[in-house]
Amino acid sequence: MNDLTANVGAQERSDSIYFAPLLPWQQTLWSQLTQRVLTQQSLPHALLAAGMQGMGKHAFVWRLVAWLLCREHDTNPLGACGTCESCQWLKSGTHPSLQVLPIVSMPINADSDTLQDKSSSAKDKKATKSTSNSAIKIKVDDIRALQPFIYQGGQGMRICVLDHAEQMTVAAANALLKTLEEPQAQVHLFLISDTPAQLLPTIKSRVQQLALQTIEPAVAIDYVTKALGHTINREAVSKMAIEQLIQLANGAPLAAVALAQAPWYSKRALWLTTWQALRSGKRSSVAASDYWQKQLSIKEFIQLSERMLLDIKRICLGLNELQTDINLSEALASYQPDALNLEVFGDSLQQTKVALQQNVQEKFAYDKLMQELACL
Repeated sequence: MNDLTANVGAQERSDSIYFAPLLPWQQTLWSQLTQRVLTQQSLPHALLAAGMQGMGKHAFVWRLVAWLLCREHDTNPLGACGTCESCQWLKSGTHPSLQVLPIVSMPINADSDTLQDKSSSAKDKKATKSTSNSAIKIKVDDIRALQPFIYQGGQGMRICVLDHAEQMTVAAANALLKTLEEPQAQVHLFLISDTPAQLLPTIKSRVQQLALQTIEPAVAIDYVTKALGHTINREAVSKMAIEQLIQLANGAPLAAVALAQAPWYSKRALWLTTWQALRSGKRSSVAASDYWQKQLSIKEFIQLSERMLLDIKRICLGLNELQTDINLSEALASYQPDALNLEVFGDSLQQTKVALQQNVQEKFAYDKLMQELACL
């Protein structure tokens, strides 16, 4: 998972996502789906919300789940009422007609406070890092455990949400196929995936994909501008700066907002200055390390370095840089690192990520990265 867009997901981990305002580019699809329900037309048995992070697919699915389960949805076509018994169950994380895999994807559950306390304690941080990937893996036993819920019958509408659907094991995907091939009345499955290409073709062929990925540029610009309040880091932001954010976020408005608010985004020009000073010998790697440790966490510095490395590679390949506000091409006019050095530095960034998961001290990681950056 991308670190930046993971921040977007983290912000959604509360009951408010069930009742959040509809995102502008999702209004047409929302109207189409809710109208089908209100006119007694059934929704497809299985729906897939797929595409890059930062486009609001999780927000759309959770909002639709809340509305479908809401006891008052006939009189509230724009969203769940927030007050009926069903909505109260959602808020408490105990809705009997909702099952979620993996459980960590539930916006809120009865044990969320306990889980948060445990994951934030110092002694458990290392364990949390090492288990984060396994926590989102969907195994065959998880799918089998859903069967009684799906096939119980006579219990009204039931909804299953499978987040990170691409993380299903092959055995889990094959177990899910039976459910997809034998749809049950009033049972709806929602699959969510950032990388649908990793889903088995047999799975994709049995679900209907929600049209969530097409966002008009003007709509994205308007949303990002309003979300940022016309400023980035307390400075007025131009339309060109907004367009750059959206381009860097691959057209995903929520990711563009998160990018602008990332601590490292305003330090891109400073990174470039540091690199030039290191390469020319005007600053030592130790001094640079000491300075940057006061500016950003090592994780944030890695995010910044990865972003800068992408544009350096583009320029070296003869392509235009995406970050037009920091004069990167001008800085590289007299010197461009060769492909091998770029590869070495990129590998070093990845190795540092792994080392941090093994509890390596940030100072040592910073020192090493600055030495590598001086050689770039």
